[in-house]
Amino acid sequence: MLSFARVRALVVVGLLAMLALIFVIVALVRDTQGDAGATAGCQKGWPKADVTLREPSEVKINVLNGTDQVGLAGKISDDFRNRKFQIEKTGDEAKTDDIAVLRYGPKGVGSAHLLRAYFLNNAEVAYDPERTDATVDVVLGSAFQQLATTTEVNQSLGDLGSPVAPPGTCPVKDE
Repeated sequence: MLSFARVRALVVVGLLAMLALIFVIVALVRDTQGDAGATAGCQKGWPKADVTLREPSEVKINVLNGTDQVGLAGKISDDFRNRKFQIEKTGDEAKTDDIAVLRYGPKGVGSAHLLRAYFLNNAEVAYDPERTDATVDVVLGSAFQQLATTTEVNQSLGDLGSPVAPPGTCPVKDE
């Protein structure tokens, strides 16, 4: 049988738990800062940067050869196609000594972020605020050897974290 002191203690603990639950529910319902981080610091007229991390099947890329190796863009575009990317075009580009250069605009921020993982975050990024399409140019450089494996890509994405909007843009999801 419970003593009066124990019953009283259980009642007090129960009431405190109930008050805490009510307080949490009210705080969540009345929260006015749900999207505060999404547009914090955005200036009027800044382009909207799509920071949605895309699936490969949603990413359109141009694969360009920035090396002296003949046919590299075609070979690597086949590798990207096997990984479900949409290849818009292949071709040659000015030579570069980098592993790769990723050129993209505000609509391609999330796509470029995904592609960085395929180069283990060793690709140079070239953001162009004037670019209006979501396609990412992948310029393969003379230091390029191969694309990362699926496991390496997943580890690299974990290291990279979430896509971040470039300076001078407003981050949005699923534009």
